[in-house]
Amino acid sequence: MNVHLDYFSRKETETGVVLNEVQRQAASHTDGALLLLASPGSGKTTTLIMRIGYLIEARGVRASRIKAVTFSRASAQDMKVRFNHLFPTLQQQTPDFSTIHSFAFEVVREYFHGKRMSYRMIEGGSDGENEQWGKTRILRDIYKRTNGDHPTDDQMEELTSYISFIKNKLIPHDRLSLAKCDVPKAETIYKEYEKFKQTGTAQLLVDYDDMLTIANEALSMEHALLNKFQLRYDYILTDESQDTSLVQHAIVEKLVRAHGNLYVVADDDQSIYTWRAAEPQYLLDFKQAYPQASILKMEQNYRSSPNIVDIANRFIKRNKNRYDKNMFTRNPEHRPIAITELPDYKYQAKYIVEKISDRNDLSEVAVLYRNNSSSIMLMNALDRAGIPFYMKDGDNRFFSHWVVEDILNFMRMTFNDKRPDILEKIHAKFNGYITKQQMAALMALSTDADMSVFDRLLKHVPLQEYQIKQLEAGKETFVQLQGAQPLAAIRTIREKLGYDKAIEKMCERLGFRKEYLIGILNTLEEIAEPLDTMEDFAKRLKFLEKSMKASKSNKKGSAVTLSTLHSAKGLEFNYVYMVDLVEGILPSNEDIKKYEKDQLDGMEEAVRLFYVGMTRARKELELLSYKIRDGEQVKPSQFVTDVRNIQNPPKEIGKPNLAGKPAIKQAGQIRPPVPYNPNAIRDSKQFAVGSRVKHRVFGSGDIVLILGDSVEIRFQSETKRLSVNICIEMGLLEPDAHDPVER
Repeated sequence: MNVHLDYFSRKETETGVVLNEVQRQAASHTDGALLLLASPGSGKTTTLIMRIGYLIEARGVRASRIKAVTFSRASAQDMKVRFNHLFPTLQQQTPDFSTIHSFAFEVVREYFHGKRMSYRMIEGGSDGENEQWGKTRILRDIYKRTNGDHPTDDQMEELTSYISFIKNKLIPHDRLSLAKCDVPKAETIYKEYEKFKQTGTAQLLVDYDDMLTIANEALSMEHALLNKFQLRYDYILTDESQDTSLVQHAIVEKLVRAHGNLYVVADDDQSIYTWRAAEPQYLLDFKQAYPQASILKMEQNYRSSPNIVDIANRFIKRNKNRYDKNMFTRNPEHRPIAITELPDYKYQAKYIVEKISDRNDLSEVAVLYRNNSSSIMLMNALDRAGIPFYMKDGDNRFFSHWVVEDILNFMRMTFNDKRPDILEKIHAKFNGYITKQQMAALMALSTDADMSVFDRLLKHVPLQEYQIKQLEAGKETFVQLQGAQPLAAIRTIREKLGYDKAIEKMCERLGFRKEYLIGILNTLEEIAEPLDTMEDFAKRLKFLEKSMKASKSNKKGSAVTLSTLHSAKGLEFNYVYMVDLVEGILPSNEDIKKYEKDQLDGMEEAVRLFYVGMTRARKELELLSYKIRDGEQVKPSQFVTDVRNIQNPPKEIGKPNLAGKPAIKQAGQIRPPVPYNPNAIRDSKQFAVGSRVKHRVFGSGDIVLILGDSVEIRFQSETKRLSVNICIEMGLLEPDAHDPVER
């Protein structure tokens, strides 16, 4: 028997780990480069760990000569724990599991020590954003000096992403235009930031991305240093390599140059971080860098049902710039992928609550979305229903966003219109047309402090004729808002006081995304809807902010997981709901515009992101879209249409049916004519939750949910979502004679 077959048979007895043929080939690979393309749920981590065990136990390699590189501390720790579990006798010989950043820091530390250079880290540890030399503090100061104003949280996030992108892509200073950034004077800020880190203090200041670029440069320039690290390891393994940046690849390439023993585990179909400088093309060019490399494909999925695996496998083939793989599974059949189109976005969170309220183990339920902003309405609805949740990557910046603060300041003005400091924050955001100079004049006034700020403006500050009328109207509106319900107050602020128009002008002038800001306002309306007072509204926002933070404690409890699609990679659940699947979100408007210009990269990454979401589900997957959002018509995501057409291929129009009669096309489906049913329900008012109906095909069932035009009916075999209008038009449903309500 071959050595590796004998070894893995023995390990199967010892550990219960059964490897398939491809996994055994991958785990027994020793010398030379290997690219292991691992489909979702194919057991990549187990295979990687078994390969390390094989090197140590079957090939006699010392554990200290093996370096396993992951790209998060959690992954490194998880890999170490799993290795110790499968190989308890090797705990004294644990290989070196680490992140690429921690390895780079080791190189940098040794490099600076040799050069006798003093340096200081400005990210992590005690050097937080409140520190004088913290990265956030430095960037905020430079932004203010450059633009004469404070940056928003969104601008800070975009600026730090821009800087990280430049470094990870190894973009030189004379080609910074290759990196796009909407932050005003971003290129100038970047150059000032780099200059300050090198000359602004007695010590060299270093951020996380600098660790990578400095390590790469040090290994390039210092041959003795490179030789030292090359001699330390005989085998290098990298995990999740589809998410690795150019500078990270460069470091690993230098490390393995002496022996070529590189073991790369990746899936080009799950590369979803190019916006963070990931280089999926590296995988496609692997044979160019390592001509003698072997390439293996782990295509068997152990996670999901065939209904999900087959559709996902066919869906990802929409992309062209990829390795051809054919994911399959031998798991038992389960339900088909459910596709639901709601009449309006406002029903989505309520629909989710209804769907998951009767689930026994909420830890097996996940709701996934592209943008963090989607989480607020979901969190609000779940909390009101008493359903615990865990928000994997909650973004508390929603509650401190300037739009939220603006609305609260408008509300504060209804309680106290004598405070010019409040008016100063919103004076340019409603239709009072107050200039900066007029506002400064008001702030400088020391008389009539007990008078309304509007009266003080009218009495003491020079105004144009048109301003007088607007300010009088504004004052009256604020008076009328006193004691108003919060939903009515927000709508008055947006419409009568002109906040929406002010937002639109700001978007045109500053490049903000209008749909994002309007989405925040609509979310605030959703939160405000059931509340009686503006005080209740402010308290609700504070409560939700605390709830988001507190949800971290539910990570291991029975709680629904809310996560972005990006953060869900690596996770799996029995029941997965993907929401906000409409054109403009997934794919985004930018993805669509670039695709129309034959720039395919953005659309292909959007396809991969959708694919990652689909493959998180073990048993049931539901895709949710809607027809209207924020009062405007929207289209379901083209990806949802793709899935629908793969799962239920459309029939040709005009093709005769079995009865020899022409088929009827309606709502994108082909249906044969339906005989007239005199007992059919013909009035939507006859639909009520709890009542029992009979369908001509599915039999009797109970109505469990009604949302707009959608009715959900629990039949004996399964639950179906039907269109109320189509059911009435075609006479598909009739009252069940055995309805307990009618007896």
